[in-house]
Amino acid sequence: MTTATQQTVRSLMLIDGKAVESSDGRFIDIENPSNRTVIAQVPRGTDADVDQAVRAAARALEEWKRVTPKDRGRMLLRIADLVEAETESLARTVALETGNAIRTQARPEVKSTADVIRYYGGLTGETKGETVPLGEHVLSYTRREPIGVVGGIVPWNAPVVLGTLKIAMSIAAGNTLVLKAAEDAPLGLLRIAEMCNEHLPPGVLNLLTGYGEETGAALARHPLVRKLSFTGSTEVGKLIMHAAADRIVPVSLELGGKSPAIVFPDVDEQRTVDGVITGMRVTRQGQSCTAGSRLFLHTSIFESFVNKLTTTLQKFTIGDPLDEATDMGAIINRKQFDRVCGYITDGLQQKGARVAIGGLPPKEGPLASGYFVQPTVFADVSNDWRIAREEIFGPVMVAIPWDDEREAIRMANDSHYGLAAYVWTRDITKAINTAHAIESGWVQINQGLGQFPGQSYGGYKQSGMGREYSLEGMLDSYTQRKSVTINLQW
Repeated sequence: MTTATQQTVRSLMLIDGKAVESSDGRFIDIENPSNRTVIAQVPRGTDADVDQAVRAAARALEEWKRVTPKDRGRMLLRIADLVEAETESLARTVALETGNAIRTQARPEVKSTADVIRYYGGLTGETKGETVPLGEHVLSYTRREPIGVVGGIVPWNAPVVLGTLKIAMSIAAGNTLVLKAAEDAPLGLLRIAEMCNEHLPPGVLNLLTGYGEETGAALARHPLVRKLSFTGSTEVGKLIMHAAADRIVPVSLELGGKSPAIVFPDVDEQRTVDGVITGMRVTRQGQSCTAGSRLFLHTSIFESFVNKLTTTLQKFTIGDPLDEATDMGAIINRKQFDRVCGYITDGLQQKGARVAIGGLPPKEGPLASGYFVQPTVFADVSNDWRIAREEIFGPVMVAIPWDDEREAIRMANDSHYGLAAYVWTRDITKAINTAHAIESGWVQINQGLGQFPGQSYGGYKQSGMGREYSLEGMLDSYTQRKSVTINLQW
């Protein structure tokens, strides 16, 4: 799906098993965030392209839903092998288009992608129903059936693994899929689609590129799309829900977050600091909906912990995403860069706020050539400040003191978000009670890791609905249950 021109490399969309341009021939420039140069072009998808892709998926569905689960699983496992074999080249592509460092982010993302495909490749046989005991004269049973054509939309922060997750869940459950890649980072996912196309029948997977307000909106409102799956901001998630409501289409939404990390006084040590940094997703520039960006520290350890945190962050290497020595890369684009800088400016203007580390990015030097923002920690923040309430989606953390654990939990829950949370203490009773009291769909105790296949992952409140990464997530979100009753005395 890649062609070369005199100007730049052009990667094409996948519709009905064929690499295609957009219907009007327009393209979108893809920029390298670390140096602001154009590295590729992709088609700017139109309504006509969406219609063509959805109709191809609808045609393919009639045969695909009859393919045995075992055969669907075998196809997914073969695709996983292809992805694994191209780990390094895919990782370089992801690093170039996202600005994420290849060692700390891009390579682990590609490895997780292969794991996700293998996980669902092994679950295709689990799309099964149950028998219902209604008496000897009746056979009553349920069966899981695919919903139909799925419309999927993914973001740019972890584009390959999040896009592949929707591919694997849809295909394993017997659906066909039209997936829109993020306009800022579509190249890695386009290559994944190429690999899928080597083993899937035409039309089972269709991958579109284009702008959200054009291609994504057209996909969300297409009458033949029977299910919508969206990962992205809460604001756009609301638009997806409106589009789904017009046609009574089921949706799964993984949206924004402003995740709390509560640190109890018995764990004022370096490994807790390291875990908090991991949970903050600093090596992804804080560009994660699960980022633990609200750090609630007990007053007795507040200064000590903040000092350890800033000392550790000062050692991070920021720069070229392709350099193996780099810990942290660049913000995705100019719009997001300016947004993050705006929040930092807002924090600097708050009376009483203290910048423990970071601040506005440098205007001169090597980091000024790209969208680089250094890790920033505001100390002595109030939980009702804007920088403590709104999702910044950048490497900006706020440290908030607390004395009473009930107050810490109240502040943690005082948010319209509820995606992730982190609890740090050796007291297992306090840890479990706190985890149970926090209003978040995914809580980790004494670790700040990312999601693993098999975990049920999703949000409370305005952080979304539905679950992904798990068997039950696939069954609940990508299949529909049918009940069949047979009168045996007929």
